[in-house]
Amino acid sequence: MDDTGALLPPGGLGEVVIRGPNVMAGYVNNPEANARAFTHGWFRTGDQGTLDAEGYLRLTGRLKELINRGGEKVSPLEVDTVLLDHPAVQQAVTFALPHPKLGEDVAAAVVLREGQHATERELRDFVSARVADFKVPRRIVLLTELPKGPTGKVQRIGLAERLGLTS
Repeated sequence: MDDTGALLPPGGLGEVVIRGPNVMAGYVNNPEANARAFTHGWFRTGDQGTLDAEGYLRLTGRLKELINRGGEKVSPLEVDTVLLDHPAVQQAVTFALPHPKLGEDVAAAVVLREGQHATERELRDFVSARVADFKVPRRIVLLTELPKGPTGKVQRIGLAERLGLTS
């Protein structure tokens, strides 16, 4: 579904929406939550994706995790995938870095495989050869372990602050 609530044709990139007998009808006594969660009878999942011509769904990320770099939207999952293609990279998480003029810029935290070596510059060059320039992380932080939230999962939102990159 696009931002206006229109269902998209195959190949269109938008929010994944679902409906059916197995999907809840709404939140009890919470009209504000229902207004946010449902559009034209469709439950809004908060995921971004696209359907191909055969009806297969490809998830491209979470809408609230998209990076808005001066109006250009960057899917962190796309950049993660490229970083993970580098032979020295074991783990990668891309996140928004506050920027005074653009609003947000692209950054990534990377854990290298044991015994492997790569510099921030090498990793940026690797990504640059595979994606548009505005998607290339302007900052890559090499870590021995990715910081995790209380549930044990890496949380993209707020990661710049947790890594001390916001000042």
